[in-house]
Amino acid sequence: MKNQWIEFYRGLVTVKASGKGIERFINALTRSEINIWNVKNHGTQSVTFKMKLEDVKKIRSHARNSDCRIEFLQRAGAPFLMKRLLKNSGFAAGALAFFAVILLLSNMVWGIEIKGANPATEYQIIKELDKMGVKKGKLQFFVDNVESIQRKLSNNIEAITWVGVELKGTTYHLQVVEKNEPKKPEYLSPRHLVAKKKAVIVDMFVEEGRPVVDIHDHVQPGQLLVSGIIGKEGQTETVPSKGEIFGETWYKSEVILPLKSTFKVFSGNEKVKHALTIGNLEIPIWGFGSLEFEEYELEEKEQRVKFLKWELPISYVNKTFREREQVTRIYSNKEGFEAAKDLARKKIKSSLDENAKVMGEKVLHQSIDNGKVTIAIHFQIIENIAEGQPIIQGDSE
Repeated sequence: MKNQWIEFYRGLVTVKASGKGIERFINALTRSEINIWNVKNHGTQSVTFKMKLEDVKKIRSHARNSDCRIEFLQRAGAPFLMKRLLKNSGFAAGALAFFAVILLLSNMVWGIEIKGANPATEYQIIKELDKMGVKKGKLQFFVDNVESIQRKLSNNIEAITWVGVELKGTTYHLQVVEKNEPKKPEYLSPRHLVAKKKAVIVDMFVEEGRPVVDIHDHVQPGQLLVSGIIGKEGQTETVPSKGEIFGETWYKSEVILPLKSTFKVFSGNEKVKHALTIGNLEIPIWGFGSLEFEEYELEEKEQRVKFLKWELPISYVNKTFREREQVTRIYSNKEGFEAAKDLARKKIKSSLDENAKVMGEKVLHQSIDNGKVTIAIHFQIIENIAEGQPIIQGDSE
């Protein structure tokens, strides 16, 4: 019988027939086009064979007419497997439910341990983790990866210098390094304070040392401002000069800005897809359909599925597709000059100390050539112009 595997899904029966009319019985089945195979003789009055489940009812009449007795020895195939499965469905459902519960519990967050933080900082960390959804009972599939958690905690909590985040099983372990405040006083060797650039002195605050310049004085780079040699002649000593000498300095900034520029921005449209991956096979579970974005940026988060302490070769994958579009920005002449001025201010501020102040500005030159704005601006800045210079033995004022 060919294609017996097909008959397996329909059902197979092994039949034993015994009696004096065995040969007549077999011939009757053949004339009725009832398929039998694997026919085996067991003596002169007994035979076994296999047949389809659907033909079982048809052979009873042939057995009676042939003075034979039939006995069903074995049942096989999908219908009988389904019967046994339904019979034991309670056990199967319980085992499946148990496996599902263990799998679910193995992929939840059950603990958060924080080391190296004082109670106040630990409270801040717990509150921040709660905002991010990192809390007990939350599925790990819907929590940021450890790198993202570490970055957000470092950026959002000022009290910590560094935090290490590690996920072990169902517990997040955080190792915190707090900022040490106040800072230890810096040890300074004997030194002078000298001017680091050309300026006009506008204000002075000398904590230690002897000033040798006054307000409104013009100073040159390298000129002595505060001496680290104090005392009377013959009774001098050297100290580390400390203080701030504020002077008016001058900068020139030149900016070239195109009136027309093209760049890419996010449109705000996004599509999220969820899938399970088993090896190289990806099975979509949510977010079906093709992308309608011509250009996009992909953010992908993958979380391995765990069973108790073991990682399974199965991963939950969350893919976020964010649409990008090309935008062309065109300035009018007036808008171009204003944007160039603003860019020049930002450029100057980025090169200055935090305490420096812009006191004034003057446009030296502005023009438009080949679709580009060119502008040169003179800035007046008030900043600390003092820097330390070590006192070498034998130095004198």
